[in-house]
Amino acid sequence: MADHTAGPAPETHAVTVRYFAAARAAAGRGEQSLTVPATATIGDLEAQIGMDNPALARVLQRCTYLRDAVAVRDRAVPVAPCTTIDVLPPFAGG
Repeated sequence: MADHTAGPAPETHAVTVRYFAAARAAAGRGEQSLTVPATATIGDLEAQIGMDNPALARVLQRCTYLRDAVAVRDRAVPVAPCTTIDVLPPFAGG
């Protein structure tokens, strides 16, 4: 007999992550599409994308993010409902 007590599957959210400068070099790509839990924060996303890549994880510690072109510095900000997260390492010059 099947067990139907597991409950509904958690909701997820699709997002495109775009990497720039040192983040792009560490990631080895310019962008990627991810599915995250609907309740994921920028910090959760940062942990997910850096999990299997120590070089990228180090770069991410210094990065700021754009959430659909709006700057985000607080990693507790939710990812949803945005469609694009830009990963911006510190830039030299000005």
